[in-house]
Amino acid sequence: MCSALSPAMKALLLFLLVCVAVLAARADTPKEPEPLVKKMQELAQKASAMAKSAISIVRESEVAQQTRQWLANNTELAKQRLDWVKEKLVELWKQARAA
Repeated sequence: MCSALSPAMKALLLFLLVCVAVLAARADTPKEPEPLVKKMQELAQKASAMAKSAISIVRESEVAQQTRQWLANNTELAKQRLDWVKEKLVELWKQARAA
């Protein structure tokens, strides 16, 4: 899945990991400044939300691509089935007129 991510998304995920590492390192200190911790937590949450959004866009794009490919592959089969149905209807029409 990482190969499908753009360089910007990889940088964003790296930033998120750095934020988490800083928060973890700061958690060990006895008296940590609350504003800094809160700011880092906010940044980590924003980065996480952006990463989730981008990953869902990539997934949607992959699904859309797979759907378009499936439709392209099966369009010819659908045309063949429609032609067959048309032939059968013409035959039925001719038989009904003859009767």
